[in-house]
Amino acid sequence: MSSAQLDYYATLECARDADGATLKSAYRKLAMKYHPDRNPGDASCEAKFKAINEAYDCLKDPQKRAAYDRYGHEAFTQGMNGGGGGGPFGGGFGGGGRGDFADIGDIFETIFGSAFGGGGGAQRAQNRRGADLRYDMQVTLEEAFHGKSTEIEIEVSQSCDTCDGTGATPGTSERQCNLCNGMGSVRAKQGLFVIERPCPTCNGRGSVIENPCRSCRGEGRVDKAQTLKVDIPAGVDTGTRIRLQGKGEAGQRGAPPGDLYIFLHVKPHRVFEREGTTLATRVPVSFTTAALGGCVEIPDLDGSTNRLDIPAGIQSGKQLRIRGAGMPVLQGRGRGDLVAEIVVETPTRLSRRQKELLEEFKATETGDECPESRGFFDKLKDVFGS
Repeated sequence: MSSAQLDYYATLECARDADGATLKSAYRKLAMKYHPDRNPGDASCEAKFKAINEAYDCLKDPQKRAAYDRYGHEAFTQGMNGGGGGGPFGGGFGGGGRGDFADIGDIFETIFGSAFGGGGGAQRAQNRRGADLRYDMQVTLEEAFHGKSTEIEIEVSQSCDTCDGTGATPGTSERQCNLCNGMGSVRAKQGLFVIERPCPTCNGRGSVIENPCRSCRGEGRVDKAQTLKVDIPAGVDTGTRIRLQGKGEAGQRGAPPGDLYIFLHVKPHRVFEREGTTLATRVPVSFTTAALGGCVEIPDLDGSTNRLDIPAGIQSGKQLRIRGAGMPVLQGRGRGDLVAEIVVETPTRLSRRQKELLEEFKATETGDECPESRGFFDKLKDVFGS
């Protein structure tokens, strides 16, 4: 009997449920016992030594071992094991040793996307969860400030009530697929390789439904509307994502559902612009307030008002900051700031008396009242010599 036909576990004198440490210990003990250097000229010991190496080379690798446990020596049939004792993943071209081929399981995984072991196609099909879904929601800046609870209605596939998600008519059940015998995959020889593919009859599930449920046509899920409650925390911004676990698409035939993700979009506001937790606004003030100083009140999103003190002589474009008057920190404490950009407004409608007063003021001007203007014209004189 050749080494390719020997039971690898028997060769290493181990039980089939032996762990990796036990296999390694047995291999070292037997390899030392039958090593050719210790048994010069003994052909039987040399053959035994090669068989031991072949067995351990397979069983030490989890993928190879799983393939061997499942298919036996057929898992490694290549039709190229000529010569004298190449390993299960090697060609052994006439000279013994381990051969030159890499792990054929890795080759299969690279080319066909399916490695040996790991449960096969049936397990992968049965564990396929439902798809995640996306829902876009618009909120106002006030709603983003306060947070809110709301409800949405969406139509999404849900577990069929008639068959309780099994896909089979009530009172019946799935049966094992006759083509793949419940494995979920079939094997076919292609050239030098044995290829494993999902079973075409059961689509990799390992079972088939003979009497599909009429409500869901064997899918185990149906499309229907559902109303969901969504809690929006204070401080959300455009791009904030809220996850509703298990509210996505139902999985096929009882598989777990996916998740629903709510993507928030904050509508533009008529007064405030937002950057993170900072609110910004433009505040127009009269030229007399800008010259003499004063205060203005700015409404707060919480319903109160913020007092903004205007220092005398302020210019357009100057920014004043009110600490803690911005947006709440999402899932944190405190608030950002409110930044007010001052816009000095020149009056366009003056009464006769107002014009008279301004003429009197103009008559008293010395140029020192507006140092920036005076400095500009002094520069012009220096440059153009006039």
